[in-house]
Amino acid sequence: MGHVEEIAEGAGPFTTRRTWRLAEGGIAIWESRAVRKRGALSVRTTEDATAVARPADTPTLDRLRRLNTTAAAAFTIGGALFALGAALALGSGSPTTSAAVYFAGGLFFSTGGYASLLQTVNAPRPGGTSGTLRSGHWRWWSYEPMRIDWLSTFVLFAGTLVFGINLLDSFLHGLTAQQSNRLIWAPDMVGCLLFLISGHLALVEVSHGRPRIRAHDLGWWIVAVNQVGSVLFMVAALADFTLPGTGSLVNAGIANWGTLLGALCFALGGVLQAFERP
Repeated sequence: MGHVEEIAEGAGPFTTRRTWRLAEGGIAIWESRAVRKRGALSVRTTEDATAVARPADTPTLDRLRRLNTTAAAAFTIGGALFALGAALALGSGSPTTSAAVYFAGGLFFSTGGYASLLQTVNAPRPGGTSGTLRSGHWRWWSYEPMRIDWLSTFVLFAGTLVFGINLLDSFLHGLTAQQSNRLIWAPDMVGCLLFLISGHLALVEVSHGRPRIRAHDLGWWIVAVNQVGSVLFMVAALADFTLPGTGSLVNAGIANWGTLLGALCFALGGVLQAFERP
């Protein structure tokens, strides 16, 4: 099996995969996404052997499974509601009705974002150099910015909260173009930017370095689909800018279609996430 004692992979200061030799022989492989999503690391008895999952204890797996189900359902419902809100806007529906639907979707997005952060906070850790995982006590919060999974999910959750400001302000009427851009458009842009940053970090995590295609990996597909959704949300936000001279949007059609298609991407990502569980 060569002379590998430990290999760390990732990007910059972040480690996303560790491989080390076990005292009893064989090697253990820890991957940040696999551990927090499936609650298991991989063990190979020989270099050519098939990797076998070595899971954490049952209570930890149950905890991760519940959090994953919550996040998957929340993003699926939130994405569906955002798509419905955009469809109502395309159909010349009441702006207040669309805003209410968007706000309901935003609540589900925030729920999904926080559940994803909790899944990271409560993920099991490697048990030293052994091929086991250890679990700590339940935590509602942690501050671990040097973990790429924590940073990605924290930025995602922060993005959903910023979107909440945008969605609340969208109920306001009679705003000038400047007020609309400051109270509605600016938070929307910040939220979209945070989603894009979170998605990029997630791509780095699942790729163990520079983002690349990993068509065989369900986790990669989930992250990629969500990142496409983030790009579409950004396109929609750019088109939603109110022109001071005319008081009209840059392009209402692009804004609504971008939101609709981006929301469907997040809904699809939520459905796929339901299968990435212990």
